[in-house]
Amino acid sequence: MSAWLPVLAVLAPLLLALLLIWRKTRNLAQALAPWAAMPALAAVVLAPLDATGWIELPDILLGLRFGLDATGHGFLLLAALLWTLAGIAARAYHRDDEHRTALWAAWLAAMAGNLWLILAQDMVGFYAGFALMSFAGYVLVIHTRSAEAYRAGRVYLVMALLGEAALLAGLLLLVDATGSSALPLAQADANTGVLASLLLFVGLGVKAGVLGLHLWLPLAHPVAPTPASAVLSGVMIKAGVLGWLRLLPMEDAHWPVLGLIAMGLGLGAALLAIALGLAQRNPKTVLAYSSISQMGYLTLGLGAAWLHPPAWPALSAAMVFYALHHGLAKGALFLGVAAIPAYGTARRMALALQALPALALAGLPWTSGAWAKGGLKEALATLASPWPDLLGLLLLLAAVGTSMLMTHLLLLQARSTAPLRPGMRLPWLLAVLTSLGLGMLASLQAELPTLEELVPGLLPVLLGAALVLAVLRRWPSLAQQQQPAVPPGDLLTLLLPSIRRSTQWLYSASAWFDRPRKSHGGNERLRIALDWIDATLRRPTLAGLLLPSMLLLLLLLAKAGD
Repeated sequence: MSAWLPVLAVLAPLLLALLLIWRKTRNLAQALAPWAAMPALAAVVLAPLDATGWIELPDILLGLRFGLDATGHGFLLLAALLWTLAGIAARAYHRDDEHRTALWAAWLAAMAGNLWLILAQDMVGFYAGFALMSFAGYVLVIHTRSAEAYRAGRVYLVMALLGEAALLAGLLLLVDATGSSALPLAQADANTGVLASLLLFVGLGVKAGVLGLHLWLPLAHPVAPTPASAVLSGVMIKAGVLGWLRLLPMEDAHWPVLGLIAMGLGLGAALLAIALGLAQRNPKTVLAYSSISQMGYLTLGLGAAWLHPPAWPALSAAMVFYALHHGLAKGALFLGVAAIPAYGTARRMALALQALPALALAGLPWTSGAWAKGGLKEALATLASPWPDLLGLLLLLAAVGTSMLMTHLLLLQARSTAPLRPGMRLPWLLAVLTSLGLGMLASLQAELPTLEELVPGLLPVLLGAALVLAVLRRWPSLAQQQQPAVPPGDLLTLLLPSIRRSTQWLYSASAWFDRPRKSHGGNERLRIALDWIDATLRRPTLAGLLLPSMLLLLLLLAKAGD
């Protein structure tokens, strides 16, 4: 039975989503939806670490394979825990929501895609799960139906489509060069390998929030419902990191130029996103920029592996634990946005509990963040000089910045008058305890630091908090500002005027369709057909489904020709 658990883990949310169609089974499906990740959690507990000998379905598409290796265990544990905790929160959060059926349909579809890409041991399964998760996530982003939600949804959808296109192109290049779609993908020749790796880095980097590809994150998180934000930031952006670990053949990929680019983007995200986050006034926007900053550490690890391939085994293990730590801590912080009481002793206690995952992100000793950052630094120490010393200094600055950002977050929540959402406290408390438990478990497995070793870990946390408090004491008016100093989406505000001008030019260039023609019949029919195609493709739902549908059609044709 345990061999079929990966398949059951994917099918469970899909079957519940189908039950939402019929009115008689809708209430049952909504009641079971928060627990749809239980088969995935059972797979983590019962399944062996060996991915070989698992379920193969050779007659479906190009042959689907499901398995769970050591890397998948970490990501599946994160997904199962956070989808469940956020699902419990969502049930309370959307109890009186008139659109809750659509919410649960998108929730279950995104969960199924997320679990599928983790358990997939073939390229087709990974891509199908990735696409399903991405396009279902769009519905979560626009759930409130506000103008801000639709704007964020448009940005999310455009960037998701661009990422899907780059991901698909990179995958097809590798499969064509190696002749196999099984994961991990084999190494191609140098020229094809570099181009495919660049495409995969970009395509997966959109989801992972790589600097420059991050524009959707600070727009989507503030408008999405709080439980959806928890899984968007805690789990779904980790799909990009898992894709890097699974799809990029790193052992023999010594590509210093790509490595330097990735390292530069990672360090830029780790530092620049902190400054952008400090300029925000919405706690969820602050957390979005924090995610961009933290994902910069993982981008840095990938770049270091391209620069020095022998470090890849240590770096990949450190990246898996870092993703697990960040997902649990960030999920708890997002759920805490809607779980802080408005006044009284309960409010002060809740803020103290909210500080625990915040301190973990800042890297306080004995927390999961300290072990995650320590493991990453140890792996980076294998690089040639002067990289270890330089990266150590820059990561120290990033740690101070993270502490500043978390202090800023807690102060914003302390001043917030947003009401407590009923039913949110229990799943939030469980998420906090889960994040805390990961740090305790890591502490039991490792040698505890001495007092002298604790001081370097405490200094960045204390210094960051002291800097924020000192600035607010010197300029108290900063605490009263209601509008962000930098608009969420940052670079997008600079790019939009150019995009609008380009769009206007394209519309002007297409005006020839409206000019009178000598032969009215043919041109008129052509104009009507093109207008219909344009109007059809503008529908977000159809545009989102077009790319994966085309892929499935091509794969079915390829299967029929074998």
